[in-house]
Amino acid sequence: MLRSFSLFLLLAGLLSAAPCDLIVSARYVVTMDAQRRIIQNGAVAIRADRIVAAGTKADIDRAWQPKKRIDRPNAIVTPGLINTHTHAAMSLFRGIANDVNLQDWLNNFIFPAEAKNVSPDFVRWGTRLASLEMLLSGTTTFTDMYYFEDVVAEAAKEAGIRGVLGETIIRFPVADAKTPEEGLQYAEKFLVRFKGDPLIVAAVAPHAPYTNKDETLKAARALANKYNAPLVIHLSETKKENDDMQTARHMSPTEMLNGLGVFNGRTVAAHGVWLSDKDMTILKAHNVGVAHNPGSNMMLASGTAPVPELLKRGIAVGLGTDGPAGSNNDFDMMEEMDLAAKLQKLVRNDPQALSAKQSFEMATIGGARVLGLEKEIGSLEAGKRADLISIDLDAPNAVPMYDVYAQLVYSLKGSNVIDVLVNGREVVRDKRCLTLDQAAIIAKAREYGAKVAASVAKK
Repeated sequence: MLRSFSLFLLLAGLLSAAPCDLIVSARYVVTMDAQRRIIQNGAVAIRADRIVAAGTKADIDRAWQPKKRIDRPNAIVTPGLINTHTHAAMSLFRGIANDVNLQDWLNNFIFPAEAKNVSPDFVRWGTRLASLEMLLSGTTTFTDMYYFEDVVAEAAKEAGIRGVLGETIIRFPVADAKTPEEGLQYAEKFLVRFKGDPLIVAAVAPHAPYTNKDETLKAARALANKYNAPLVIHLSETKKENDDMQTARHMSPTEMLNGLGVFNGRTVAAHGVWLSDKDMTILKAHNVGVAHNPGSNMMLASGTAPVPELLKRGIAVGLGTDGPAGSNNDFDMMEEMDLAAKLQKLVRNDPQALSAKQSFEMATIGGARVLGLEKEIGSLEAGKRADLISIDLDAPNAVPMYDVYAQLVYSLKGSNVIDVLVNGREVVRDKRCLTLDQAAIIAKAREYGAKVAASVAKK
């Protein structure tokens, strides 16, 4: 009799539970919601591409009946990491120029190498390589600036990674456009093609104030606004950039762009190292998001961005890796979180200058704010896209644990990521990418490496 009654209760519970496609459970669920809940013995319920609930495993199991489960009792589940500044295809230039400053890196190494090597095929394989590295280390969204950005989008969709992708506009001839006008035309076709795509947000990316004429910058803004798209641009990355602008126009790059109306719309400004109080006031007034790239800024000796001041003003700040071609050399967002917090402590001689929690916020919900996607991604909440990762707590570098945020930022690494879901789809399972052929990509990268090396050796 007791057994029959227990069976009845079980069946009643199953019938009352709502159907969903997947439940992911873990020792800790780090939600990054408004209350910054960390749920011990937590779970996330997913239906199609959306999260329908996040709570304790007991509560989720009572309320939802899944088709499938991913149970990670010795892991942390967090929102997917958001890389707010990359040049993905430059993965094939990884390490081509090291220990130089930005202008030397660009003018004497990168621009010449790009002129000899960049093609649609180069971009496709470079983006595949970057996507593989990003997914395996927990990045679910990346922001890109490069050429043949439609090819970047195709490769990103193949990988199953989310992208905010900007077609680069620059004043000199490049692989996909001989003139800035051609670049703008290419960008418009790209915007039209991917409008409304579930994974791709198409953007316009004038390279920088110093590599574009005023008319091009204004045209880029107008084009972005025409399609309600973001504009992505490098801003005040180096002291030389600021000094040159002051000499030429007696204003900062931020003031110059503001005067042209470039910030009159959704804008992502990469770097923002040399920002004055006046510059930050302008950025706040126009809701410009800043992509902070600590690894790149350190490697190129560009300086240290005023991150605490930006955050105190309520300016959205995310983290980025930049391109892996001598300005960083990898796409590991776990490393960027660590560097971001430690760099501010070092330069300010203050261990509380930027906390582990603030750094993790920048890699998740802060990055979503930078991209204008905070209603869609960046936290584990009902209604948001199901972009999430699980991170191993059984590794030697994961034990013991006293503080979840400190462990995420200072101890855990990209190699500790176990599972990755984007839009509710498993793209990494048990540290293996399910969407890309890793062996083929690595073989092709080596092939391209030999071609690039031979091309730059020629005088």
